[in-house]
Amino acid sequence: MQHPHPHAHPHKHRRRRAVLSALGAAAALVAAGLTQLATPGTAEAATARQVEKLDRGVVSVHTDAGNLVSWRWLGTDPNDVSFNVYRAGTKVNSTPITGSTNYFHAGAPSQADYTVRAIVGGVEQADSVHAIQFRSGYKDVPISPPAGGTTPDGVAYTYEANDASVADLDGDGALDFVLKWQPTNAKDNSQSGYTGNTIVDGIKLDGTRLWRIDLGRNIRSGAHYTQFQAYDYDGDGKAEVAMKTADGTVDGTGAVIGSSSADYRNSSGYVLSGPEYLTMFNGQTGKAMGTVDYVPARGTVSSWGDSYGNRVDRFLAGTAYLDGARPSLIMARGYYTRTVIAAWDWRGGAFTRRWTFDTNSSTNSGKGYDGQGSHSLSVGDVDNDGKDEIVYGAMAVDDNGNGLWTTKTGHGDAQHLGDLDPSHAGLEYFKVSESSSQPAELYINPANGTVNWKLAACCDNGRGVAGDIWAGNDGAEVWSASDSSIRDEAGATKGREPSSVNFLSWWDGDTTRELLDGTHIDKYGTSSDTRLLTGASVHSNNSTKATPSLSGDIFGDWREEVIWPTTDNTALRIYSTPYETTTKITTLLHDTMYRTGLAWQNTAYNQPPHPSFFIGNGMATAPRPAVYTP
Repeated sequence: MQHPHPHAHPHKHRRRRAVLSALGAAAALVAAGLTQLATPGTAEAATARQVEKLDRGVVSVHTDAGNLVSWRWLGTDPNDVSFNVYRAGTKVNSTPITGSTNYFHAGAPSQADYTVRAIVGGVEQADSVHAIQFRSGYKDVPISPPAGGTTPDGVAYTYEANDASVADLDGDGALDFVLKWQPTNAKDNSQSGYTGNTIVDGIKLDGTRLWRIDLGRNIRSGAHYTQFQAYDYDGDGKAEVAMKTADGTVDGTGAVIGSSSADYRNSSGYVLSGPEYLTMFNGQTGKAMGTVDYVPARGTVSSWGDSYGNRVDRFLAGTAYLDGARPSLIMARGYYTRTVIAAWDWRGGAFTRRWTFDTNSSTNSGKGYDGQGSHSLSVGDVDNDGKDEIVYGAMAVDDNGNGLWTTKTGHGDAQHLGDLDPSHAGLEYFKVSESSSQPAELYINPANGTVNWKLAACCDNGRGVAGDIWAGNDGAEVWSASDSSIRDEAGATKGREPSSVNFLSWWDGDTTRELLDGTHIDKYGTSSDTRLLTGASVHSNNSTKATPSLSGDIFGDWREEVIWPTTDNTALRIYSTPYETTTKITTLLHDTMYRTGLAWQNTAYNQPPHPSFFIGNGMATAPRPAVYTP
């Protein structure tokens, strides 16, 4: 392929606002370039958030014209850091790189070996890690499917690679993968039938498998049953992995949780009796470190909306900085009728429940919180108090577990929380409705639940997207499956609807976001979309949702990688952008709203992550995060 030229992108900086307010001493420390801002418990920790201590994440993406080398600007780097790029110890750039974190090395072969050296206060620092080589435009991580099996009624099944997440499982500064394997007979909750077991692997970039967890026969397999969270909850520099478990779950060391012989499946394949657990696994070994009863217990199956086992087993999960500094685990059940959300801390090798929100409690009953959940959730500081809230469909829960607001507009399939309108301080929220009696689209102020505008009810509106995909409109555009155009922050129609209503990716050189759908990435245009990438010999996941295993800023600069499994499920194929950019943004992994968005991306109906600040045409200079590393 020809070397792609960057899109012209004048930085007009028309709108500037303090996205992160009241950072105080923490922000001053960031500006001073200290590599660790604060330890938990100090005054600065009130605004500085715990993030991963990452390496430089250097990648080299080969094209016909040479190699695009890109790397992370870390949240712990100083504001005025610059960089030199070396090939096999020889500097290739003529002057220090200041305006971006990428460099195109023309004419170089695919196997060229690169490192990057930061320049701090005029002093060149040590070499970075060596670049990960994307020699064919992609990088393969070898994976090995579990052996298939046969259900009690004689149906054979095999395994397909499904959703993935990333976290530093072993503390070496490089991200590792957590991959969920689904059997080919996985089921939606509405479908009866036995399924094979759900299998979860921890995998390093070179394909080394750290562990394999078998959730066992008493966890049914499908999009709504297993939402896994990979995050460093205790701040020891190594991520943990949290999942719902049951009798017969086998951890990464071969140890069995509960009874190994128990079988609670009924003749329809549902699991409607027996104990349910929440387990925290060691990210490096897969060992079950702590197991507690899952909150809430299923209780009476019919109290969740039906008697056959569909709505009782709708689970969501996330990670949120509820105290403003350190991450907590969110585990939830139910959204069609009763909803219960439990917040957990993992500290000192033990679970502590921070709070439980229950729509059936005396505090919340009758206030319209029941039946409002989506097939996903969003996490962000919606009220600008420095602490995260949970936006749970058409309602939100405050950082302390109290109900914050409800629009009483019911369930929906897709939702997007982000800084969608840079002219308005704070976050905005866009969602679609499944009910034919509810507004097809809603644009909401998530600080208080005010509906800024809505479209008339029409149908089961199954998909909706929000992102700045077009430079011809200020801020993000929104659109949905039932609409025929894109709309602006005021709900006004702005032009042709894109070719897809699914995922998003910052892929090319400008700051507008691209369309990710199935196994390809497209650039929006007013008359038609332009294909930028087609994945080679890969498959999308989750049936009609057609999502990748994972998409997000995983390596290199702030642009997003996309990961699909190969067609034969023997590799995770990672694509990284070949386009140069003139924009410099701190790695999105150190924006905690984006980072928690990566963590919850695998939850039920996957949605793309959004940062806490606006990235798009005419954006202001991106803010620096106030963070510390363990």
